[in-house]
Amino acid sequence: MAVIQYYATGRRKTSTARVFLRPGTGAIAVNSRSFESFFPTEVLRTQVRTPLLLTETADKFDVLATVAGGGVSGQAGALRLGITRALVEYNAEFRKRLKKEGLLTRDARIKERKKYGMAGARKRFQFSKR
Repeated sequence: MAVIQYYATGRRKTSTARVFLRPGTGAIAVNSRSFESFFPTEVLRTQVRTPLLLTETADKFDVLATVAGGGVSGQAGALRLGITRALVEYNAEFRKRLKKEGLLTRDARIKERKKYGMAGARKRFQFSKR
């Protein structure tokens, strides 16, 4: 018997999240760890839960996620996008509500590369007239 599950990928900065939604009680596991231990702050936890709360499916699905790359903030953003996309795969009627909140948009902002002859991406070395 095959388990019904919905899969989606989310990305943010340099982080990637593979998200599986399975019918369940609302448990969230990230990299085989509990949700609370993986995301230390309440702000990040709220950010991740947003799509589930908007669609009122927080207690209908268990979320199993594998997250790699970047930092905690980028990983939370990637996980949120992955959950959102998986929910749209589950029910296309959620799309309008989630899009209105801006949750379906991939945040394309990434770190700008350092240029040669400069201290960073834009910062220059101190100018000396003499």
